[in-house]
Amino acid sequence: MEFQTIGKSVWRVDGEKKVRGEALYTIDLKMEGMLHGRILRSPLPHARLIKIDTSGAAQLPGVFAVLSRDDFPPNGPLNPYVSRRMKDKTVVAMDKVRHVGDVVAAVAAVDLETADAALRLIEVEYEELPVVSDPLAAIQEGAPQLFDHLPEIKNNICHHTTLRQGDVEKGFRESDIILEDTFTTPVTQQCHLEPHMALAWFDDRGRLHVQTGTQTPFGVRKSLAEIFQMPEEKIRVMVPYIGGAYGAKSHLKVEHLAAALAWKARRPVRIQLRRDEVFLTVTKHASVARMKTGAKKDGTLMARKAELYFDTGGFAENGPNVVHKATLTAAGPYRTPHIQADGYCVLTNKPSAGAFRGYGVPQVALAYESHMDMLAEELGIDPVEIRIKNLLREGDRHPTGITMHSLGYEELLKKLGSAIQLGKRKKAQGKRRRGKAIACMIKASNTESQSEARIQANRDGSFTVFSSTVEMGQGAETVMAQIAAEELGVPWGQISFTAQQPDTDLTPYDAMTSASRSTFCMGNAVRRAAKDLKERLVHFAGEVMEISPQDLRVEKGRVFAAGAAQKGYSYRELAALCHRQNGKEAAGRGFYGDEEDARAILPFWLVGGCAVEVEVDTETGAVRLLRLVAGADAGKAINPLLCAGQIRGDATIGIGQALLEELKFVDGQPVNATFLHYILPSFLDVPEDFPVVLVEVPHKDGPFGAKGLAESALPGVPAAIASAVYDAVGVRVKDIPITPERVLAGIRERERKK
Repeated sequence: MEFQTIGKSVWRVDGEKKVRGEALYTIDLKMEGMLHGRILRSPLPHARLIKIDTSGAAQLPGVFAVLSRDDFPPNGPLNPYVSRRMKDKTVVAMDKVRHVGDVVAAVAAVDLETADAALRLIEVEYEELPVVSDPLAAIQEGAPQLFDHLPEIKNNICHHTTLRQGDVEKGFRESDIILEDTFTTPVTQQCHLEPHMALAWFDDRGRLHVQTGTQTPFGVRKSLAEIFQMPEEKIRVMVPYIGGAYGAKSHLKVEHLAAALAWKARRPVRIQLRRDEVFLTVTKHASVARMKTGAKKDGTLMARKAELYFDTGGFAENGPNVVHKATLTAAGPYRTPHIQADGYCVLTNKPSAGAFRGYGVPQVALAYESHMDMLAEELGIDPVEIRIKNLLREGDRHPTGITMHSLGYEELLKKLGSAIQLGKRKKAQGKRRRGKAIACMIKASNTESQSEARIQANRDGSFTVFSSTVEMGQGAETVMAQIAAEELGVPWGQISFTAQQPDTDLTPYDAMTSASRSTFCMGNAVRRAAKDLKERLVHFAGEVMEISPQDLRVEKGRVFAAGAAQKGYSYRELAALCHRQNGKEAAGRGFYGDEEDARAILPFWLVGGCAVEVEVDTETGAVRLLRLVAGADAGKAINPLLCAGQIRGDATIGIGQALLEELKFVDGQPVNATFLHYILPSFLDVPEDFPVVLVEVPHKDGPFGAKGLAESALPGVPAAIASAVYDAVGVRVKDIPITPERVLAGIRERERKK
């Protein structure tokens, strides 16, 4: 099928205004008469709150509101709970603090200096409690308990997910080779450049307005409605452009604090976090993965058993969902007859962990992909071939019972292996040794698939898309413009977006902008809206021309009589006529996520992988990434340039996770929670040789065959680098990041055993 706009690398819709500095970001938001909010945070990882005295802060000139547990009496106007899954987290600490940085109080003042001075006047008396910061220690009998009063939490386990298929013990008995290892990943941080920020105020009618950088505007509205015990319709959430998110800006982060201070001060309140506060607000889950894999001599997988322990920090946050996703994909993208997977979400005295790109899959992919390479070596089988032999195929049923579609793994793996000449090895010599490896991944998209869009035909011939998909740098506006333009048959430059979007008062509902779901879910909604608008314009043209719609044709933005192209109207003319006759613009609506769509259970699976070549210095243990080839199955690449950008960005995050990043703690105290001390990948860490492979296996339900791919590269990168290091020097690193110290220790241990 030949497309006019789909598959073309057109310029970004938002590109020019961002380059010119004209785009409005969250941190640009200000309002006349607004106050500045600051947050008092716990200096202790675990302590009981004995006393809080805010009187000194409240009496300081320039302070308009002080928020503490005293503002949340039983049956009061404010509901203290902000949690999604269980009543564990509150707006401010009520009984005790559970991690360094836990919110104790907040103030709103005329300027930041006064607000900071007010925080110093708040007196807090703590009773220190035993600290538990390791997830395996936290689940032991007798360990300090973070929540004694919640019966659903036992031994600090707040969620347990299981996956069962076949008889795993039978599978191991029938296996010729069995591997059993433990892999760990540390706490890391999303490190979006723009910090969390919110501006909140109440109008004269008592409506709450919030401008914020969130990936979930309707979710934020719902949560705020629960706190303020008011209808959702009385709350308006507006989202400008966001300077990066990576999952860290989903659901409530600072919006509730700004809103509560605004409610108490009766003035607009703006809160913008400092970088050290961002590190204490949300992180990525540390994990321990115990993986046991059984296979036949010919490489056929027989059984896989996984025990996954995810460190969710002081509160559940998104942890249960992250663990759920990780557990359901613990067997990887492979046909395995016998599977037993258990995932545990464990509370510890660390900052809460939430959504991060990959949503639990990078942690478990390190384990299952390392095992695939270990099997390949033990059995003398090519790493690509052993994966292809065991891949899930089109129409196969996943262990969850879901039928698989759009799986371009075989083509992708072959191209990745070929790109680095995986089968060719250089003879090891000197102190610098080279190694190569490959890895792939599978991730489920989000089951919260509801998305709605509206497209309006304007009198100047342009079209305006109303959508609540958040533009945070991924190019969503451009992709939606291309989808709308293709369906309408007009140039993509004629598509524009509402000036303020998303806006829960103006733009239709969207579940969230996360899980790589927007191209698929919102893309379908936009295409259906465009189709609906086109049908409405054709019907209207039929009325004007007194011709049956069945006898009309649509081409290049014109509606005309079949066989008489000169007899017709342009979209622009029809829009003007419609407005003149009806007093409003013609518009179409599209919805994705109805009962028919929901029968699919899951919209799509992300398919991706990478291949790497590394150089290891045997004297220092330093690992240098020489080449990285990242790839994904896009279904249909709506905009190949944007797809490549997403894959490269995702893989770059994977480089940091594999080699550099770790948020470190000593007795529950973070010791490197700044960009000065937390090491991120720089251009020096990213290889110059960094191509992207795009495979296109159209998804039967995707818009023009497209699906999401933004999280397809990251999960495989740590596993691929770990295996490449092994290929180079014979050291299998099972704990990331793969630091020079760990590599050197492995080299020395290997030499000692010789």
